[in-house]
Amino acid sequence: MSLISQAMISAACRDALQTWLESLSALGGAADNTVNAYRTDVSGFLAFMTNHHGAPQGLGALAQISTADMRAWMASERGTGTGSRSLARKLSSVKTFYRWLAAREGFEPTAVLATRSPKFQKKLPRPLAEDAARAVIETVELQSTTDWIAARDVAVVTLLYGCGLRISEALGLTGSDAPLPPVLRITGKGGKERVVPVIAAARDAVDRYLRLCPHPREAASPLFRGARGGALNPRLVQKVMAQARAQLGLPATATPHALRHSFATHLLEAGGDLRAIQELLGHASLSTTQAYTAVDTAHLMEVYNRAHPKA
Repeated sequence: MSLISQAMISAACRDALQTWLESLSALGGAADNTVNAYRTDVSGFLAFMTNHHGAPQGLGALAQISTADMRAWMASERGTGTGSRSLARKLSSVKTFYRWLAAREGFEPTAVLATRSPKFQKKLPRPLAEDAARAVIETVELQSTTDWIAARDVAVVTLLYGCGLRISEALGLTGSDAPLPPVLRITGKGGKERVVPVIAAARDAVDRYLRLCPHPREAASPLFRGARGGALNPRLVQKVMAQARAQLGLPATATPHALRHSFATHLLEAGGDLRAIQELLGHASLSTTQAYTAVDTAHLMEVYNRAHPKA
């Protein structure tokens, strides 16, 4: 929370916000990035209400927020250039906070919860073609002249594409996870645990990295190390992907996370079951996974339009 926002929010509201954020982290298992996003969104909302009403709003005043207040806040956000997607996220944060606050303080948060989220077109995942995904893995190996670092980078991107891991999940593996078993138990967003099969290519890539890595494997230490032996920074993975895609002439959407999308899309194209893919990805909702059906349909229509004989 910025110093400006802090000064514009009453002490009672600051305490309530902090208590809520701590509960999200301790009880809900929310990631640090998620907690920080909630903090920014809700503190911005509370600061607006202070400015809108001309004085810091206590908990009692928050319980009295009206539909007109909500409209004014959303109009203000629009006026500062906030897009529909970002505004929908901010509103979701505010609603989540209000559900908790209303239950704690005993009021009815109807005006807040009834506020409609702005409509926006969801961005579809941008997967790589199968040959492009393979080319990326091969090209990543060429980005370093140090054998063990090249092997490390290949192992990471192979896990992203071969197992559908998030980059944070791959870099969260420790020495106790190696050698990689046929299946891994991965703890993803919100502390949700899932079982992920590990393909032979990923196990082989990690084994080769471990044979070459000069740093000793320790059970409690990160599996993937930086040059000096510390935890590998995800920015280095993003950098090596950027170098590889530049060499291959791939678009900027060919990111480490795109490899996870590619994993899901290629499974679906091969006839994979949507529910099974949901479990493999660790999506809490099937609707998130269903975005890949749109990708598959888009691919199908592209092939249709290219191949169908036109009169």
